[in-house]
Amino acid sequence: MPPSDTDTTTLPPVAPEVLAAAVEGLTSRLRKKLDATIERYAELPVTVEGEVFRVRCGEDAEVALAPGAGGVVSDAGQATCGCLLAPRCLHRAAVLGACPVADPADLPDAPADPPAGEPPAPGASGGPPGTGTAPAAARPSGSPGSGTAVTAHTLTAAQTRAAAGLWSAATAVLAAGLPGAGAVVQAELLRAAHTARLAGLLRGEAAALRVVRGLRGARARHDTHRLAGLVTALHELLLTTARLAAADGDPTLVGTARQKYRPGGSLRVLGVFREPVISATGYGGVVTHLLGDDGRWFSVADVRPGGPARARAAGNATVAIGAATLDHARLARGGLLVTGATVSPDGRLGSGRGVRATPLPGATWTSEPLAHLFARPLADVVAERLAGAAPASAESGDALDPAGDPVGCDLVVVGAAGDHLLARELPRPATGPGGDAAARPDAGDDPAAEPTGPLIRLVPANSHPDLAHTDNLRRLASRPGLRLRVIGRLATDRAATLRPLAVGPVPGDETCTLRLPDAWLGRADLGYDRLQGTHLPPEDACPRPPDAHVGPDPLADSPLWRTRRLVELAVAGGRRAVAESGRGGDRTGAALRGAGMPGAAELCAALTAEADRRGRDAFGRLADPDPDSYARAWLATAVHLAATERVLVESSWRQREAPGAMLS
Repeated sequence: MPPSDTDTTTLPPVAPEVLAAAVEGLTSRLRKKLDATIERYAELPVTVEGEVFRVRCGEDAEVALAPGAGGVVSDAGQATCGCLLAPRCLHRAAVLGACPVADPADLPDAPADPPAGEPPAPGASGGPPGTGTAPAAARPSGSPGSGTAVTAHTLTAAQTRAAAGLWSAATAVLAAGLPGAGAVVQAELLRAAHTARLAGLLRGEAAALRVVRGLRGARARHDTHRLAGLVTALHELLLTTARLAAADGDPTLVGTARQKYRPGGSLRVLGVFREPVISATGYGGVVTHLLGDDGRWFSVADVRPGGPARARAAGNATVAIGAATLDHARLARGGLLVTGATVSPDGRLGSGRGVRATPLPGATWTSEPLAHLFARPLADVVAERLAGAAPASAESGDALDPAGDPVGCDLVVVGAAGDHLLARELPRPATGPGGDAAARPDAGDDPAAEPTGPLIRLVPANSHPDLAHTDNLRRLASRPGLRLRVIGRLATDRAATLRPLAVGPVPGDETCTLRLPDAWLGRADLGYDRLQGTHLPPEDACPRPPDAHVGPDPLADSPLWRTRRLVELAVAGGRRAVAESGRGGDRTGAALRGAGMPGAAELCAALTAEADRRGRDAFGRLADPDPDSYARAWLATAVHLAATERVLVESSWRQREAPGAMLS
């Protein structure tokens, strides 16, 4: 890294245990000042000299960070301060607190395989940092959908203790809520996460780090923060650790590290689309998704420290696999013939010394195997995906989460409602028992065919202003009647919602579909390619579809919003806020019972009652409230809510609504 002096430099990631130790080394007086100091130091300029990051904290204090391998501050000695109190000083702890928390896979001692004696478990954490749900490919034996039984795992005493420590730290976060879950509470959770990592509880560690990042984003008021995401992360952490602490032998609860690349033989893969990546840990880059001849998903990633600027530039970065050198834009529309391939369990292609790759001409989305992505109705695909995904997997980042696989569909644009693009699925060919298309011609090729399926909301896959997703959706929404071939991911936490990643013209339609340049090979990557007016048909070329009534959202407008509000209030305000909400009477329970939801009503009543419960000691004095009972009451409510919402999401994809009323 060349010498530079800039106030826009991003601080390097820090290992969880280094930050936790720095906070633990502070006196109680300094701990009370830590949150405010972190907030202030996050605005200070950062100077980079060679490989050292320097932050001037005052006249006599300068903190220097010298990251090791991988650009991560992974050792306490790599963070120094020039003040007299160092290393137990507020300056050093606050600067480390302003650094992003490192991804476990980027630490120097990150295990490449599961701990000795443990079987590989599904839900392996892999893929580039911060990608969220990555494609499922080359599923290992025993993973969801493989049809192979998973061997039960016997937890060691160390693992049970580590799980109990994670549970205790997570319950402290829940009881405190956002107002009280500052750097000190976060440090306790980071320390427990590190202990879990040493014990091999990698899924629990990953969930804990997601909670910490969510707390940081919320307290810093980041634009990308979503309270629902933090609720889901805390839900998964508590559920996982509760089962582990009870010695549950399900190996999916243990998790696995990012595993080594393994021989994949000879592969022919075709580019489908590329996707920008901006992670909460300061990483940025691109992932190009490819499909094998057998329908398996593969990917080539280029994700490194750099954030949004690097994500934007990486779309045209060079890909080096074997002797084949091409950029990601060409690979997304081309292909590779790979011999001596190495493949990770989540489908990432390696570029080892023995790998040989030859570029191939690309294929359109109308030719196999890419055309197979559009062969099934969305409702069938959604039902299959939701049945195979864990309740919290939409936010968990599991690389083998089946809900994370891209899906394909043909849609007609209906219009816009707020920041959403509204569309309906075009009719498909009839299929026989084996899934083959029947003799009936594709109704999607008939402009007169009127879709009557549910209104599908298309929302930006990433709303960051440096990326093209939002602008592209806004332009597409300006052409009601436009027909699109779309590849995207299911938004499993919303009713009938897709996050589109790439679009192309609908085959057989020369009038009411996209008109993309020949060089784009019939598709546009919505994160990178910017659609222009010339890419759309004239405004009067497409027959306007019947106006559709945007009726009640089966998820947001369900009486369950009361349960959701209480569950989120617990995270946003802490135990005291939940207790206060129940002192005005059982209005939430009464409304839920009146809507025919007695189970939800009972759980909400139990949660508010437990939040306000305090026992007395032998002398009659009020004792500290029991964090375990409160956490279990919250977890039971959150599990019930997630399961019910998942049923509502699946049903939203099967609604049949006749168009007619105006957009509202």
